[in-house]
This record gives sequence, structure tokens and C-alpha cells, in this order.
Amino acid sequence: MDPVTLAVLKGALEQTCAEMESTFVRAAFSPVIAEGQDMACGIYDPRTGEVVAQGEDGLPIFVVTMQDVVQHVLSVFPDPRPGEVYATNDPYNGGTHLMDVKMVRPFFYQDRLVCHLGATGHWTDIGGSVPGGYASRATEVYQEGLWIPPLRICRDGRLNDDVLSLILKNVRVPRQQLGDIKAQIGALDVGARGLTRMLDKCGVGPFRELTAELSAYAERKIRAYLADVPAGSYSFEDYMDNDGHDDRPLRIALDLTIGEGELTFDFSRSSPPCRGPMNCSRSATTSACLVAMKHLYPDVPINSGFMRPFHFTIPETTFLNAQPPRPVSGAAAEVTQRVIDVVFGALAQANPARVGAGNFGTAANMALAGQDPERGRFVVYMWSGGGYGGSARGDGLTNGSASGGGARTFTGPAEVYEQRAPVLFLRQELREGSAGAGTWRGGFGVTREFVLRRGEGIVSFIGDRGRCTPFGILGGLNAAPTEFVVCRDGQEFRPEMTTKVQAHPLVAGDVVRISTPGGGGYGDPLDRPPDRVAQDVKAGYYSAESAARDYAVVVSDDGRLDLIGTEELRRERRGDRRAGA
Repeated sequence: MDPVTLAVLKGALEQTCAEMESTFVRAAFSPVIAEGQDMACGIYDPRTGEVVAQGEDGLPIFVVTMQDVVQHVLSVFPDPRPGEVYATNDPYNGGTHLMDVKMVRPFFYQDRLVCHLGATGHWTDIGGSVPGGYASRATEVYQEGLWIPPLRICRDGRLNDDVLSLILKNVRVPRQQLGDIKAQIGALDVGARGLTRMLDKCGVGPFRELTAELSAYAERKIRAYLADVPAGSYSFEDYMDNDGHDDRPLRIALDLTIGEGELTFDFSRSSPPCRGPMNCSRSATTSACLVAMKHLYPDVPINSGFMRPFHFTIPETTFLNAQPPRPVSGAAAEVTQRVIDVVFGALAQANPARVGAGNFGTAANMALAGQDPERGRFVVYMWSGGGYGGSARGDGLTNGSASGGGARTFTGPAEVYEQRAPVLFLRQELREGSAGAGTWRGGFGVTREFVLRRGEGIVSFIGDRGRCTPFGILGGLNAAPTEFVVCRDGQEFRPEMTTKVQAHPLVAGDVVRISTPGGGGYGDPLDRPPDRVAQDVKAGYYSAESAARDYAVVVSDDGRLDLIGTEELRRERRGDRRAGA
């Protein structure tokens, strides 16, 4: 295909995905999609189900999971028909957790099956024992919500009323969920119209040429990048705080082998399956590894060619390859982020100039539900951003999105939550002192605090990084931990499991506070220019005491840098290190 035609058709394909995602976001009722963009849309091969193109505004963690879902749907419905749409949230066959519901629509052009369109959306509620689905005490998937196998939610272009009725009877906010369902189906309709316009101009033959060439291009490009990474074997370990039941860490151990333009990810040494909801599907684990690579090589297109150089060993004897009926609600937003961090940690040994320190590594998932005496029942899902790790390119990002999330899935807007639930936000601010110190410090997390104004409710929380904090590299320090606190009449409640609690009761006047970590530091803090430290203190990012403790920089009460005092303190600190060595 000539370069001009290739560029034009590639742009049309990308535009179709962008229009699908934009439609989904604009039409959705729930804030998690409309504000957080916790969704993704893509186009998939008609025979293999492999990803052809994926939108850029959705969550990248759905890259592999959607491909696996399409392949699973094809195994259940091998003879798709025009006007059909299939829905599923099966976490063991391409899914993540039950709240992430996937829809697949076969696309026909002139009576020929050309491709499949896919859309994933996070539903605010999916039934189960806890509103919002984040059941930290669950021991089976059945306690987490409605488990939907692949089924026809649309026939002949119309919603299947029986299936729709079954779903809406099992969720706590049916009106809101119906709006999201129609938005998700509408996104697929927009994708079909976009592809029809494209094929009217180019025809089916050039379209198939285009998809084959884009796949080959992505494979060539990623292999060329990998060829520059030093060959060898690299290992790295990090931990989840606990599983919500047993207060001991879960190990994620990666043995990474690099050679001849290919990578093998081996997680065999990771912890066994756990009782609580931190089990992660194989699809989600592999997707997290690819998201980490996409972070490092963002210009490589997302399609099946991008995936070919990567190989995975994830035994069912680990909690990273969940088998039914293990609970999974904490995996999508928490375990996958730690997998990404572990991949970064291993690659930092091979190429520290490109890879940064540990990111904040938690979405701080919180589901708030209850009865408002003025407006009735409410269910709200909240998430939070945090700090990215410092790197050779500079300080880390503050209030960034989860590393498995999209560009805009950072801390949600307080005003929207105040409209959906009887809460008033007291604080939503940068969390001072939360970044790990380093030559290049991490970014900062956030603190959010709200009060329940009236009625009563419950709050459930699944987060992480409460004990196993974001790591620094090359001498950088770790960041601050996650904190979850409920205050009532001057008394503070902190979960026994630190970052996990299920259905904690709330009454009017209770205050809930969530503080997320910053990112880890990169390089020795004593090598950070003193004037940068003084600027941070003056900006209120951390205190003068922290500057002296972590950076050996002396800053006066009025924010002025004391160069003589700093030189003496740094000389003393380096001398102590040499003596200790």
C-alpha cells in the first residue's frame, strides 16, 4: 500500500475509535465513565479476534482483555449475525473484575463480516453483597456481583428485553445503569457508521491490506526498540499490602528475559492464589505488562503486531492467573498497577535512563452508598490520582492517573459527587510531603476529605500501598503510604487491613479522608540542587525539617536557602555514609 493511502486510511481507523469513545463518554450517565473515562473501544479481526485498532482516550489496561473477550465470544457464538451485540463480564475469560462489562458487535459490510467492534465500560454497580462491587471480605466471585457469561444483549438491532430486565433487577441503580448500557451500545453504533463510511470509499480489500500493514509496522517498530535494550535476565519483586483477609503481603515476582528483540515475562515465583479479592486474571496480568511497555514506547500503535514479541509464563499456582470461583474485585485497579511497577523495576536494571521510580500504584477505589432522606438511594464510585516516580527526565507527575488508566482518569471532580450523593467536600488538595526524595523527586499524591451531610450509608474501600510504599531507585527514597480514615466525634477509624474495608457504617456528620501516595525518588537526594529544594519548601511541597532530613538542605523560616549551612550538612552526611560503608 502506498504511504499516502496508508496514512489516510490509518487516520480514518483511528478517528472511528475516537468517535466511539467520545460517544460513550458523552452519553454515559455514571461519573466513572462520563468523568473518569473508565472505558475503552476498539476494532478486532473477524476471524482471530486480535486487536486491529484501539482508541487512545480509554483505559489501556483493556488492550489484551478486550482481545481475549472477543476471542471468547467467538468461541461461544461462532456464527455471528447482523444486528447482534454480545455482553459479558466473565473475569476468567478475558475479563478483569465484574464491574467491567464488555460488549462485542460483529460488523457486516455488504453482507460480509469485516471485523468486530468492542466496548468496555465500568458499571457503577453490578449487584453482589456490597454496593459498587468492592467487597474486600469476599471469598467467592458470587459475593461480588452478577457474573455474566457471553449472551446476546441485542438481536436484530434491538435490545433483548429479557436479558435487560435480568440485569436491571440485579443492580441498585437501574436507571443510571440503563443509561450506561444504551451509551455503550450507542458507541458501537457510531463505530459501525464510521466503518461504513470508510469502506464506502476504500472497499474491503484495501481495508484488509491496511490492517495487515499496520500490524506488521507495529511489530517492526517494537522489535527495533527492544533490540536496543541490553540482553539478559532481570528480576524484581514488589508486594501488595494484603488480600483483605490475611494480613500478610502478596508477592509479585518477575523474572524478565530479554534477547533478540523479544521479552519473556515469568511470574512463577509470585504468591499463590489468595482468599480475598486480589486475585488477578491472566488476561489482566498480561495486559498490565503490555501497558508498561506502551508507557516506555508510546509511539508504537496498539494492535496485534505490538503484542507479538512478548511471551508470558503465569502459572495457575499464582494469584496472577485467577481461576473460578476466586474473588477478583481488587485486581483490575490494584494488582495490575503493581504488575506495571514490577515490570518498570526489572527494566530499570536494564535501561535506567528510560525507566523511572515506582508510581503511586493505587486507584484508592471507594464505593459510597446509602439512603438520602431527600433523594433516596445513592451509589457512588470514587477513585483518586497520585504521584509518579521521578526519572532521568525530571520530577514525577503530581496527581497523575493510575498507570493502567487513561490520560484523564485522575482524581474525580468533587462537584459531580456532591450532586450524586449527600456529601460535601472539605478538602481536595495536593498531599504535601508525600513524594519520595531523590535527585529527581517523585510527584505528589492527593488528599480528599468529605462529610456525609444527611442520612446514613456505608463505605467500602479497596486500595493498596498502605504498607508496601512506592519504591525509589538509584538511591532515591520511597514515597508516603496510602491512608484511609473515617472520623466520628473526634475518634478516628483506620482499617485493620490498612487499605481494605467493607461496608463500614456512616452517619450524618462522619468525615471520610483518603490520602494517596506520591511517587518514588530517582537518584541520591544529596545530589538534588539546593535551590530546587528551597523552591519546593517555599511552595509548601514539604517542610524545612523534611528538606534537612531527606536532602541535607538548610532552609530558613522565611524560605531562604542557607548555602553555607547546606554545604556543611551535606559534607557531614556524606562523611557519615563513608564511615558506615
